[in-house]
Amino acid sequence: MDTSSILPLPQLSFLSLRLNRNKASWPCNLQRSSRSTGTIHCQKMYVPGFGEASPEAKGAKHLHNFFTYIAVRIITAQLQVPISYNPEAYKELMEFLERHPLNDGDKFCADLMRESSRHKGLALRILEVRSAYCKRDFEWDNLKRLAIKTVDESNTRLMRDYVLETSHVEKEK
Repeated sequence: MDTSSILPLPQLSFLSLRLNRNKASWPCNLQRSSRSTGTIHCQKMYVPGFGEASPEAKGAKHLHNFFTYIAVRIITAQLQVPISYNPEAYKELMEFLERHPLNDGDKFCADLMRESSRHKGLALRILEVRSAYCKRDFEWDNLKRLAIKTVDESNTRLMRDYVLETSHVEKEK
């Protein structure tokens, strides 16, 4: 590959504009010296288009809603087991779930609290379980390991499939 046509990062004008405009949100430092046009020292990638929140903040919001979903699943399972069997509460929660989506965990819990005093108890239980699961039971290290593994496997599969599609090698039968 001929690398003579590739510009060093500091010479890319759009990057310099982004650095000058968003110094606070860009985790890179542009340093000028007398010998070069500038060097970029960067720890992380710049992710455009997230405006008010970082990708991690968006991911945390999705996890927050996911923890609500998990808490609802845990509680519905608890309401069905003989130890804490409560068919009325189970029926009420299932009927509420049919009428209200679980896309926004906080809205779901707020609506559940305002439904009735019995529903308020279920909502408070969901909040408690959601918090406990997030703090004590969710395996954060396992999430990172699985996310990295999934991305790597997916990238490998997609690249392999593309090479097989675009190459004119006869497939073995």
